[in-house]
Amino acid sequence: MNNSCGLQASISEKRDSFQSIARFVLHLAFLLLLALSVAQGGQQENSKGSESEIGIQRTSNVGATATVQNQDATEGAKKAGAVEASSNVKPATADEQVHRVQRIVKEGVTVEFAVDPVASGREKSVDLMEGEDAVVQFKIIDSTGTPMRGLRPAVWMDLRRGDKITEAKECRDKIQAFLQTSLSSRPAIDLNTYYILALNQEPNISVIDPLLGYGSSKLLTLVLLKSPGEDWVLSSDRKRLFVTMPLANQVAVIDTNNWKVIANIDAGSKPSRIAFQPDEKYLWVTNDLADSSESGVTVIDSAELKLVSRIKTGTGHHQITFTSDDRYGFVTNQQEGTVSIINVQKLVKIKDIKLGHLPKALAYSPLSKAIYVIDETEGTIAVVDSQQHQILTRLKAQPGLSAIRFTADGRWGFVANGKENVVHIFDSSTNRILQTIGVGKGPDQISFTKTFAYIRSIGSAQVSMIQLTDLGKAGAASVLEFPGGQIPPESSPNRSVADAIVPAPEGGSVLVANPADKFIYYYSEGMAAPMGSFKNYGREPRAVIVVDRSLRETTPGIYSTSVKLTASGDYDVAFLLDSPRIVHCFNAPVMSNPALKKKGEVALQIESLIKERRIRARETVRLQFKLTDRKTNQPKVGLKDVGVLTFLSPGIWQKRQWANPVGEGIYEITFVPPEPGVYFIFFECPSLLVRYNQLPHLILQATDESPAEKDSKKGEEIQ
Repeated sequence: MNNSCGLQASISEKRDSFQSIARFVLHLAFLLLLALSVAQGGQQENSKGSESEIGIQRTSNVGATATVQNQDATEGAKKAGAVEASSNVKPATADEQVHRVQRIVKEGVTVEFAVDPVASGREKSVDLMEGEDAVVQFKIIDSTGTPMRGLRPAVWMDLRRGDKITEAKECRDKIQAFLQTSLSSRPAIDLNTYYILALNQEPNISVIDPLLGYGSSKLLTLVLLKSPGEDWVLSSDRKRLFVTMPLANQVAVIDTNNWKVIANIDAGSKPSRIAFQPDEKYLWVTNDLADSSESGVTVIDSAELKLVSRIKTGTGHHQITFTSDDRYGFVTNQQEGTVSIINVQKLVKIKDIKLGHLPKALAYSPLSKAIYVIDETEGTIAVVDSQQHQILTRLKAQPGLSAIRFTADGRWGFVANGKENVVHIFDSSTNRILQTIGVGKGPDQISFTKTFAYIRSIGSAQVSMIQLTDLGKAGAASVLEFPGGQIPPESSPNRSVADAIVPAPEGGSVLVANPADKFIYYYSEGMAAPMGSFKNYGREPRAVIVVDRSLRETTPGIYSTSVKLTASGDYDVAFLLDSPRIVHCFNAPVMSNPALKKKGEVALQIESLIKERRIRARETVRLQFKLTDRKTNQPKVGLKDVGVLTFLSPGIWQKRQWANPVGEGIYEITFVPPEPGVYFIFFECPSLLVRYNQLPHLILQATDESPAEKDSKKGEEIQ
C-alpha cells in the first residue's frame, strides 16, 4: 500500500490532527450537527426577545464552533418531575404517572419520556434504585400521531446539583458542555456512546472509547482474562460478553457496565466457538477434540451462568447454528464428515447426517428454512431441510471452501473459497449459484452492512466489498477494495475464529481489526481508504466487537436502551433532537438502594487529586489521592499499607510501592515514567481487604511534550 491512499499518515506517531478527525468521524460528526442545530435554534429565538449569546469553540482541527443561545425562562420546568410549563403540554394519565411518563410538545412534535426499573429476581419496584438496571424510552410522534422513524436523538443523564429544577438555559448549557467531550464535563450516564473491543493475543481485551480519551490515548481499560480468548458473543441487551478460553477450559463472563469478569464457567476441554440460541436461554460452546468421549458441545444457562449439559457429537472442529424457532441445533463434526442434529428443548442428539469428507462450516437461512453446509475437500454446499432433517440437494462449487454467511434476509448466501481466491454467491430461494467473484488471496471471513458484503483475505491487506443491490440483476456484481492495513493478516500467527470486520454503529461503515499491524481501522462506505484508525498499544487485535450503549429504534418511533443507575439522586435527562430542533431536560429521581450495603461494600473510596492526566515522560510525577471511609465519608488517615501498582501498557514496565500519608486522608507517590505511553495505576490496602481490582484505577498518558506545549499547538491549529 502506498502513501497516496492517505493511510500512512493515519498511523503515524504524530497524530494530533488525526485524532480530531477520528473523533469527528466516529460519532462527533453526528453530535456536531446537533450542536450547530442548537446554535441555529437559539438564533431563531433571538427574534422573540433580547437574549445573551455565549460562544463555545470545540477543540478540533475542523474548527467547528457552536453557539448557544439562552431560551425563554418559561421553557424551564417549575417543579420536581414536571415537564415544560406550556399550554401545549398534555397532563399525564394516572397509568402514565405510574410509568413515569413525561411529555412535551414542541414544533408540532410530541416527545414522551419514560424510565422504568428492570425486575431483578424480586417483585418489580415502582421506584428507580441505584445500582439497578432501568429502561430509558422515548416515544416521538408528529402532529398527526404518526411515529417519527429514523431519528438520532442524543441523550445524557446527569445528577442534578442541589434541589433546584434545571431551567431551559441551564439545560442548553449542560448539553453544550457534553458535546465538547472533555473529561471535565462528562455526564453520569452517556446514552450516545459505544465502545470498541479488541480480542488480543494476550490474555486480555482492550476497551477503546472512540469518543473520549485520556490525552491522545483512546484506551479506556483492559479486561484481564485467565488465558487468551478465542471467540466471543454479546448478549442482545449488551450487558454481558462471553469469551471462550481454550487454554483455561472456561468461558469468561464480562459485565459491560464495569468491564469486570464476574464469572469463569467450566466449559469442557478446549472450548472454541460460542453462540446463543435465538431466544438466548442457553449458551452453546463447542469442544474441539480428537477424543470422541469429550468432543461435542457444552450448554450453559445464560442467566444462571451454570453448566446445563454436555452433548457428545463427533470429533474434530465444530461449528454450530440453530433454527429460528429454537427447536434444533446443528453441529459440524469435521473429522467424521457429519452434522449432528440436537433437540434444543430436550438437549439430546437425535441424528447424525453424513455429508462428505470435511464439513468446514454451516449457516441457516430463515428464508428457505434450510441448513447449508460447506465441504472444504469436495467443494460442495449441502442443503439440509431443517425440519425433516434430510439432504435436499447439493450445490457444486470448487474445493477449498472456507466460510459461509447469509445476508440478513436469508436470501443471498456467500461462500469464501480460500484455495481459489473467489467468493461463490447463491440464491437460497432457488438453491442455485449465481456468481463466482474473484477477491484477495485466501478469503476466510465474511461480514455485512445493509449495502455491502465485506470479505477479509488473510493473504492480502486489501478488503473486498461486494454491493448487495447488484445481486439478482443481470451482469456481475461490482467489487470494490480498500486497504485494511499495511500488512496482510496472515503475517500474524495470532488469528481468531471471531469476526475481524464488524459494522460500526453509525451505519454505512465498518471496523477492521488487523492483527499484523496492530491497528483497528475505521472505514466509511464511499471512501478509497479508511478514514482513521485506533491504536491497540502494542497488542494484536485478533477480532473486534462493538458494545453500543446508544438509543436504538426498537419499534417505529420508539427509541430505547437499558442503563445501570450508578448513583442515587435526581437526574437531569438531557434530550436533544436536531431536526426539528428540540432541547429539553426531563427528570428522573433515583432512590438510595439499601440492598447494596448488604453485599459487602469496599471499605474505601478513592479520589484522584491529579489535575492533568497528560504527563511528561522521563520527569518525576507526584501523584496524590484521597482515601475516605465509605460508611462515614471521613478521611481515612494513618494507613501504612496503601499499595500502588503502576505499569506501562502493555506491561513492559511496572513499579510497586507504598504510598506516603501527607495528612487529612491524602496519600502520595512519585514515579518517573521511563518513556511515552499509557500508564495504568491501581490501588490496594491489604489491612482493609481492599484488592487492586476493587478500587477505580487511573490512566495517565505520558508524552514528550508538556500539557502546556500540547495545548499551545492545538490552539494554533484551531486558529
